[in-house]
Amino acid sequence: MENVSPVRIDMTGTDVHGEGEAIRAHGPVAQVELPMGVRAWSITGYREGRQGLGDQRFSKDARQHWTAFKNGEIDPTFPLIVWARMEAMNTAYGEAHDRLRRLVGKAFTPRRVEALRPQIEKTVTGILDGLAQAAPGDVVDLKAKYSYPMVNEVMCDLIGVPAQARGTILRGGMAQVDSSLSEEEIGAAVGAVFGEMAGLVQAKRQEPGDDMASGLLAAQEDDGSGLTEQEVVGMLLLLLGTGTETVVNLVTNAAFALLTLPDQYELVKTGRVSWRDVIEETLRAEAPVVQMPFRFGIEDIEINGVTIPAGEPVLMNFGAMGRDPAIHGATADRFDAARANKDHLAFGYGMYHCIGTALALLEAEVALPALFARFPDMTLAVPAAQVGPQHTLIMNGRSELPVHLHGAR
Repeated sequence: MENVSPVRIDMTGTDVHGEGEAIRAHGPVAQVELPMGVRAWSITGYREGRQGLGDQRFSKDARQHWTAFKNGEIDPTFPLIVWARMEAMNTAYGEAHDRLRRLVGKAFTPRRVEALRPQIEKTVTGILDGLAQAAPGDVVDLKAKYSYPMVNEVMCDLIGVPAQARGTILRGGMAQVDSSLSEEEIGAAVGAVFGEMAGLVQAKRQEPGDDMASGLLAAQEDDGSGLTEQEVVGMLLLLLGTGTETVVNLVTNAAFALLTLPDQYELVKTGRVSWRDVIEETLRAEAPVVQMPFRFGIEDIEINGVTIPAGEPVLMNFGAMGRDPAIHGATADRFDAARANKDHLAFGYGMYHCIGTALALLEAEVALPALFARFPDMTLAVPAAQVGPQHTLIMNGRSELPVHLHGAR
């Protein structure tokens, strides 16, 4: 079965949920069109997404398994070309992926993640103390002044990024997920961040520290082989990118939901739902990642009666999967922290499941209650309709979150 009228993907992400519904109208597995006429598939169904994510016949290695890319048929200025050229754990396949994941997994054991709680709490308290200095009537952008610095400080500390390199490295990470940028803009930002991270790796070789960069450099396989320089740099950039922007969106989206839905905030204040309920519902209804490039079948794969030919690109539409009416009924598009079923795939599933899930949940579980406890009466500073989207097909976030804090406790 083939979709004869594919939806053209909006690279600026103006209405990611509306687009997800438009794709779903052609079925839970449907063709879409990317810039320059590149055809792809988008999976919007929850069950279909879980099947696809769990199917090890789907690779993320474009160099091996994207037929058009291997044949030189993709224009080098294609806006998402960076996702095909990327060499890191999230684009490796088979034993190469398993090897890298085993090494990185050592930094994300439950014990090591929980050990980060005091530092995260300290970071959150420090940022909130700074926000409390705002003058009455000041407009504060919670994304720029709270979510972003909190998450980035945690990840940069974890990886071992020095203060003087953080600006360049973080801008490069954001560029990789901003599909509204030109190929030249992305290339310049990514080039700069690779240079900074390569310098960091060299410095850690000379003077190791108690951080992930040093740990990866010291890591050895059972046979004694270590990571290559390129693998270390790619791994650190992957962890920084996936561990920052996604959690920034999770915290910001949850705060936006509570600020725009007074009944939901009341549920939290009265204890009828927990903060974990709020976080899980945010992941379901406002998944931080919308459509993640790319997967490629190493052979023809059938999902729900649709055959995805080998070597064609597939987008996993996490935003639409969480809002699938087949799972969540007629209210699938509504934020309701009290709903019993909050099933989602926001962290993925299967072999590419997000390795930093526990850390992301911990950061949100610390940041959200602390924010609303310090500023329980804060309100949006503009009408909700004026809080614009992030303008990328990949991420689901707000461009800003302007609020009035109304004093601190």
